[in-house]
Amino acid sequence: MTTIQTISILIYAFGFVYVASKVDYTRIIKERKWQHIIFGSIVGILFLWSFRVSIYDGLTMHFLWLTTLTLVLGFRWAVLVATTALLIMTAIGTEQWSMLGVNGLFGVLLPILITYGIFAFSFHRVPRQLFVYIFVCAFFPGAITMAAKMLSFSGYYLAEGIYSWDIIKDNYTTMTILMMFPEAFFNGFSITCLIIYKPDLVHTFHDKFYIDGK
Repeated sequence: MTTIQTISILIYAFGFVYVASKVDYTRIIKERKWQHIIFGSIVGILFLWSFRVSIYDGLTMHFLWLTTLTLVLGFRWAVLVATTALLIMTAIGTEQWSMLGVNGLFGVLLPILITYGIFAFSFHRVPRQLFVYIFVCAFFPGAITMAAKMLSFSGYYLAEGIYSWDIIKDNYTTMTILMMFPEAFFNGFSITCLIIYKPDLVHTFHDKFYIDGK
C-alpha cells in the first residue's frame, strides 16, 4: 500500500469505528421493517454500483445514490450500509483491497458528509418547504457529491502518479459535468417518489416541518 492509501484507510477506519459506536443496534434487532429497509438499501447500492464504466483501470464512473441513502437512513446508518456494500464489492473482486481506504474516504464518507451537511444547514437556515427539501436536500447534493467524488479521485490518481494529468482530465475529470445531472436527477426523483408514496421510510423528512410549515 502507498502512503496515501495507508493514511486513507486509517482515517476511514477511525471515522467508521466512531460512527459505528454511536449507532443504536437494538432497532435493527427489534424492528422487522427496519431490517427490510437496511438490507434492501444494501442490495440497492450493490446493484447500482455494479453498473460502471471505465476506459482506464480505476477511472470508474457509476451512480452513487448516497444522497438518497443518507436522507432515508440518516448519517450513521448510511455510513454503515455504504461501508457494508463497499466491503462486499471489494470481497468479490470488483474493487481492490489496497483501495479500500481511498474508496471509503472519497466514495463513501465524503458524499455522505456533504449530503448530511447540506441537509442540516438547510433545515436550520432555509425555509422548510417541500420543494426546498427535494431540490436543496436531494437534487443539488446529488450533483455536488458526484463532483466531489470524481474530483477527489482525479486528485488521488494524479498525486500517486498512476496516470498523467492529460489522461485523467480527458478520460475522467471532464466527465464530471456529464455525471452530475444524472446523479442529481436520480436522487431527486428517488426522494420525490419516496416522500409522496412512502414518507415514513425517509428518516430526515417530516410532514410537520416540510408540509405543515411548523
